Amino acid sequence: MARKKKPVRERSSAGTATPVSLKDLRESRKISLKDIAEDTKISVRFLLAIEAGEYGQLPGGIFDTNYLRQYAAAIGYDEQVLLEHYRRQTGVPEEVPAPQRRNGIFSRWLNLAVNGRS
Repeated sequence: MARKKKPVRERSSAGTATPVSLKDLRESRKISLKDIAEDTKISVRFLLAIEAGEYGQLPGGIFDTNYLRQYAAAIGYDEQVLLEHYRRQTGVPEEVPAPQRRNGIFSRWLNLAVNGRS
């Protein structure tokens, strides 16, 4: 695959991030969809959907954001800009981290099993 280049971040005159033509950026960097598909294990049809902004064609759930991140990294595009665009277009809220359980019975048992103490 082509050498990684500095991520691109486009801003409109209003200061809001707007994605450039992802296909044009990819082609200008001489990166093929086949190369990205081989490196990321993302189907070419999903890569085409990302470039076209047809997010409804993606498999859904966590796959969407992971595919967008991997695609952005592969073409040297700022992943946050692409994710912001995706969220605006789809209405999907920003990911909220799951609360971490602490001092639960499982973690005490695991500590006991691994360290010999709770």
